[in-house]
Amino acid sequence: QVQLVESGGGLVQPGGSLRLSCAASGFTFSRYAMRWYRQAPGTERELVAYINRFGGDRNYADSVKGRFTISRDNVKNTVYLQMNSLKPEDTAVYYCNGVGVQAPGDYWGQGTQVTVSS
Repeated sequence: QVQLVESGGGLVQPGGSLRLSCAASGFTFSRYAMRWYRQAPGTERELVAYINRFGGDRNYADSVKGRFTISRDNVKNTVYLQMNSLKPEDTAVYYCNGVGVQAPGDYWGQGTQVTVSS
């Protein structure tokens, strides 16, 4: 059974930090490029960060460059999103997504809420 389970969300003050985790199971994690998306109320889902299968290629939305870092551990089958210098506009539900590279599947987690507020 394929699962992506996000954790680490919560309420944080502006300027604070959070680290999101997404634990994968039920598929060969290292065959999948991973992405973090976010969606705020009334907006479309936005791509935040991308990491390729072995972590050698990473890309970020302009709005989070220099503040967020995506990483992965192919032994622990987990992808992370370190979020620093958080702003109120980062408030959203954050989702992880895995897309197979020469492998089937496009998988989504259930999301984790991040709220940045004083």
